[in-house]
Amino acid sequence: MEQLRYLGTDATTGKSAYALPAPGGALERMADTTALETAAVVTALVGEVLDAGKATDAELAAFVPMLLAALRELTDVTARLLDAESV
Repeated sequence: MEQLRYLGTDATTGKSAYALPAPGGALERMADTTALETAAVVTALVGEVLDAGKATDAELAAFVPMLLAALRELTDVTARLLDAESV
């Protein structure tokens, strides 16, 4: 089942943009890039919090859903790209 992919936030309206991108198209590349950028930001944020060493277990646990979502999306992107290479 296809799911909407996050493309980013419209700078003018502040609204989030989503699409069902066609395989190999520009919107799919945009969604993949956004997924990578989002995961990089989440990774950096969580890394800073961990490096500071002052977060409570509850505060750290709040990051788990965000990290899982980023990991799932990057895993899907990577699997699709690896599958495309093998064709």
